[in-house]
Amino acid sequence: MTAEAGDDRKVKVACLQVTAEREFEPNIRKLTRMIRTVAAEGAKFVLTPENATMIEPVPAAALRKAKSEKDHPALPALTDAAREAGVWLLIGSLSIKLPGGKLANRSFLVDDNGAIVARYDKLHCFDVNLREDEWYRESDTIQAGSEAVLAPSPWGRIGMTVCYDLRFPGLYRALAQAGADILTIPSAFTRTTGQAHWHTLLRARAIETGCFVVAPAQWGDHAEGRKTYGHSLIVDPWGETIADGGEGENLVFGALDLDLVEKSRRRIPSLHAERPLTLNDLTAQREAAE
Repeated sequence: MTAEAGDDRKVKVACLQVTAEREFEPNIRKLTRMIRTVAAEGAKFVLTPENATMIEPVPAAALRKAKSEKDHPALPALTDAAREAGVWLLIGSLSIKLPGGKLANRSFLVDDNGAIVARYDKLHCFDVNLREDEWYRESDTIQAGSEAVLAPSPWGRIGMTVCYDLRFPGLYRALAQAGADILTIPSAFTRTTGQAHWHTLLRARAIETGCFVVAPAQWGDHAEGRKTYGHSLIVDPWGETIADGGEGENLVFGALDLDLVEKSRRRIPSLHAERPLTLNDLTAQREAAE
């Protein structure tokens, strides 16, 4: 199937909701099996979560285990699985060793011939203090990306993002204004932030942009006490939830009709109604006068 070829604007998608272990091989075997299963059920676009082939919470171990792109065992295994199943595949992200010593949190879009169509390095590192006993410093090991990515597919343009990017709405607005129809947000959201914000943020990104949002997510209890939220979500351009993966390791299906993108944007054309912003900071003016 050629990217952006033909008139077919409908596609059945499948999110693979998994609980990743800290070694590659068990995760790769699980994902390849799941790809075959969802393809047999009619999915044409399959998406894995962020870090689906390894969650290693210990930074030193994550750096030691990571592979360069050319040596990463997941890439040939998963691209072959996409080719054999005849599906497009979003590999939510892999930890890719970079020459400078850090890692890229890199998402890959793969076509149904097993060729890599696009790569995207996560722009925003997850550096947060959630509680006294729960904090994350992704920038200790991850080198942030520098470019937003809009990629072709047979059904429309895909804006590629990863997890914590979700909290930066300007990125999604820019992708939508550049022509995105589908926004992919593979994630390993913490249980703490997922319970508080996950559904609200995903529906907001869909509503603000008039795009489909497809967000495959990790679920479960991982090594070293890491806990992820699950609830892989597929949301339509009007903000309606098409599918919610809930808890557990699940296969989450949804049907996308890409004609709904233009229909939603005609109803509320906010992407094209934005006006230049001038900020009148009266507080600063008053303080200066004093």
